[in-house]
Amino acid sequence: MATKQKRMIIKIDEEKCDGCGQCVPACAEGALQIIDGKARLAGEKYCDGLGACLGDCPRGAIDMEEREVEEFDEEAVKIHLEEKKKEQDETEKHPHPHFGGCPSSRVMEFKRPHANNQEVSNKESAPSMLAQWPIKIALVPPGAPFLENADLVLAADCAPFAYADFHNDFLKDNAVIIGCPKLDDPEFYREKITEILRFSNIRSLTVAHMEVPCCHAFYTIAEEAIKASGKDIPLKKRVIGIKGEEKEEKHAHHAACNHDH
Repeated sequence: MATKQKRMIIKIDEEKCDGCGQCVPACAEGALQIIDGKARLAGEKYCDGLGACLGDCPRGAIDMEEREVEEFDEEAVKIHLEEKKKEQDETEKHPHPHFGGCPSSRVMEFKRPHANNQEVSNKESAPSMLAQWPIKIALVPPGAPFLENADLVLAADCAPFAYADFHNDFLKDNAVIIGCPKLDDPEFYREKITEILRFSNIRSLTVAHMEVPCCHAFYTIAEEAIKASGKDIPLKKRVIGIKGEEKEEKHAHHAACNHDH
């Protein structure tokens, strides 16, 4: 039976946690993992109680408390990390078609709404509302003319496929930049978006991301970029469900920072 002792260990507020996963890589011992859309302890013995993950939670869902738990076990941590590495290597070699980890990787299929084939075939194609190129964050120059005095949409690149009327509701009269916060480098995004905000007189910024946990990082990146830019730019979040519905909409607010006028 594992020896228990009273010591400091992390405490996770599930009401605040949105499962974004930013805390997971911050824990060198691998004590944190995302289960059922929430951050949870993989085991008390893996948490050293130093709180390295505290500053990486954008929702403030992680805190420290003193309670009676298993002793921290360095040898168990070593074995745990080796097993995680083996699982990761195996997954990369032989990816499974079923869901076994991050919610954003869950394979799902759902029926499309029934449509009258005759109506679809006779209907004229709706005009594109895209008024710029390029659109990928990595390719858009910070001083691009289409960014000047623009209302900018920062969109997860899955969102236009899920949300049927993306062109009318998001692109019309707006500039857009797209990317994937899970597969790309978030630090690069933070720096690039900061440059865009510094060099262009962006009037407002709307973040359109998917409901899956890892996609929520886009909003945090946008907040941090606004602060780093020294600008006071209205920021709005719109969350798209994987079935195409809008999950929530938050009214615009200012991610204020000290800046010169």
